[in-house]
Amino acid sequence: MTSVRKAAPEPVRRAGRRAYLQAGTATAPLRLQPGFIMIGAQRCGTTSLFRALMAHPQIVRPAFHKGINFFDLNYYRGTAWYRGHFPVARIARAATARHGGPVSFEASGYYMYHPFAMERIAHDLPGMKLVVMLRDPVERAFSAYKHEYARGYEWESFEKALELEDERLVGEIDRMRADPAYESFTHRHHSYTRRGHYADQLERIFGLFPREQVHVMDSEAFFARPEHEFRELTDFLGLRACQPASFGQHNARPGDPMAVGTQRMLEDQFAPHNKRLAALLDWAPQWPR
Repeated sequence: MTSVRKAAPEPVRRAGRRAYLQAGTATAPLRLQPGFIMIGAQRCGTTSLFRALMAHPQIVRPAFHKGINFFDLNYYRGTAWYRGHFPVARIARAATARHGGPVSFEASGYYMYHPFAMERIAHDLPGMKLVVMLRDPVERAFSAYKHEYARGYEWESFEKALELEDERLVGEIDRMRADPAYESFTHRHHSYTRRGHYADQLERIFGLFPREQVHVMDSEAFFARPEHEFRELTDFLGLRACQPASFGQHNARPGDPMAVGTQRMLEDQFAPHNKRLAALLDWAPQWPR
């Protein structure tokens, strides 16, 4: 079904999405609510984790995309629009009955960093379980840069983009606050270092949700020992123990390495943030490795 959908011309796919969402919105009360949400961070291995979760027989996903981007980019559309993305509960229960019943979820690498998304989730879904994947913020920043550059959303050198970051973001949060439908291109695509201030973001999240509802993972640990990390995650989510046939690394961005001087500068810049994170999570210092 997915391959047939991808083979269709884009206008046909857009029309199909519109029709599905219209029907989904109309039948929102009949649909599952998410059992958990992956909230980020961007470029930290969440696509690989998403695919591993999709292999679990209890998991049913939203239509079309891994992320609905409701709480960050589409909140003004309303909760019926959001629920319309999820599977019909009766159908999902029938499909997963032999495995313990359905659990649906969505993922957005932007939720954790977005200035208002977490407050919106806390307001609408206060009992929601949240999954966070973190990565060395220096590596994350460079990976994000390569990703945005390859997509045509960045045009400067990495060093110049870092230099411009603060200037590019001036006033953007105020614009987002004033207009919930406003999508800040620069906040979403040009936040290379600020997205790596993990302690700031997690402190805000822990102020909104009990810590027992938040599962934080280290991406390097996940790729080094995926079976163990995945088992801990499924235990947290209340899923039956089940391992995928294999664990892959998806959505990586190859390319030339970061300049040594830039790497050292970023390591120094992130050091106090990493120290705060280690204290917050009671982790041993993680980065640099």
